[in-house]
Amino acid sequence: MRFLLDREQRAFAASLDALLTSADTPSVIRDWSRGEHGSGRALWRRIAEAGVFALAVPEEYDGMGPRPVELALAFVELGRHAVPGPLVETVTAAVLLDKTERLLPRLASGETMATVAYDSPYALDGDAATTRLALTPDGLHLAFGHGPVRPSLDPARRLTALTPGGELLTSTPPVEQALIWARLAVAAQALGVGLALLDRTVAYVGQRTQFGAPIGSFQAVKHRLADAKIALEFARPLLFGAALTMDSADIAAAKVTACEAAYTTARTALQLHGAIGYTAEHDLSLWLTKARALRTAWGTPDECRALVVSGGGRRS
Repeated sequence: MRFLLDREQRAFAASLDALLTSADTPSVIRDWSRGEHGSGRALWRRIAEAGVFALAVPEEYDGMGPRPVELALAFVELGRHAVPGPLVETVTAAVLLDKTERLLPRLASGETMATVAYDSPYALDGDAATTRLALTPDGLHLAFGHGPVRPSLDPARRLTALTPGGELLTSTPPVEQALIWARLAVAAQALGVGLALLDRTVAYVGQRTQFGAPIGSFQAVKHRLADAKIALEFARPLLFGAALTMDSADIAAAKVTACEAAYTTARTALQLHGAIGYTAEHDLSLWLTKARALRTAWGTPDECRALVVSGGGRRS
């Protein structure tokens, strides 16, 4: 099957890329990592105005969705620019809230930033989120507070425990459907992270010299970059194919492929940058840590592979 984006979809991705390029996201990420959310919230509002969060919200609740292909396109760009915040969690919340009229329009407009605690007491960016949801055995709760911020592998992913209890919104939230959307968004975000890492590394090896020549001219370096490029390009059609079917096994395959491709590219980028790649001061680190964190977010590689082998939600 040949996947071609139409003109409107390409224009949407290009407009997001232009918006995020002008936003100086590295400085936003570093502010966010310190718990300074002003610049991040301002960027969040601009992303919402572009319609990103509305893609997961039905039209009857002031959204434009469900539009999973466009959402995947958007999250590739969000990953390419390493935008911080509970992006995946806000999309997941939109699915979990289903027909909750008082919350969904605010998610679509960007007025509300949501996070979700699933299969763990910790939620991403609970200190910044204005809507905190906790999935428990008895249903979906609206948590009223959070605990201290805990350090994470990615400094921009700030983990907080949600306060137990809170209003029970529904005893039967659509958890499986929410997982599908969460994993689709993570896969797209990881693909974007990997593409950014590859672009930055290709540019760097063209400038760094050894033995009087750019290291990018060495065959071993070319092979490493070619392997990373192939892995990312194989992930791309899996991602958009899964966005068309929204089948749980297809989504799991896309997630594990995109996340492993991004992780492989991160390792290659680190090796080819040398010592400077290990420094937190270098912008490369903002993408390196995110590639590692996304690898296990909303489903580990083993969990996703098991789902693919089992056939997931595929109907015969």
